[in-house]
Amino acid sequence: MTRQRRRPTFPEWLGYTVGRPLPPDLRGWVLRDLTGKHAYTRHLVRGMVPFLPIFAVFLLLFPGPLWLRGAMSLLALILALFYCAAYMAPNRAYRLAQHGLPADLDAPGVLHATNPERVRYAHNHPH
Repeated sequence: MTRQRRRPTFPEWLGYTVGRPLPPDLRGWVLRDLTGKHAYTRHLVRGMVPFLPIFAVFLLLFPGPLWLRGAMSLLALILALFYCAAYMAPNRAYRLAQHGLPADLDAPGVLHATNPERVRYAHNHPH
């Protein structure tokens, strides 16, 4: 039986941030990362890692005053955060399935509509 590692190495984690699967011995870590406490914060931070080179280019290589380059970087950061947050649920489902875990797992504290709420919504908003 293979021993479960507690965390990925830094190169493994960098690959994970851009969508590469982790080895099977890190399945428990992936489960905690995607559904554990602070999963939303970790998702947003992990989602910003691939954008760091773009932010650096905006800040360091574009001509113009520092405030303008900073504003470009901030706008890019806000846009990246928006899309990262908007696609959080599909991304989580994909990553869970990619690692052989049930894709319908949610982070703690996620509220789902109850059946009476669904019926009331369907009544108030017919197709």
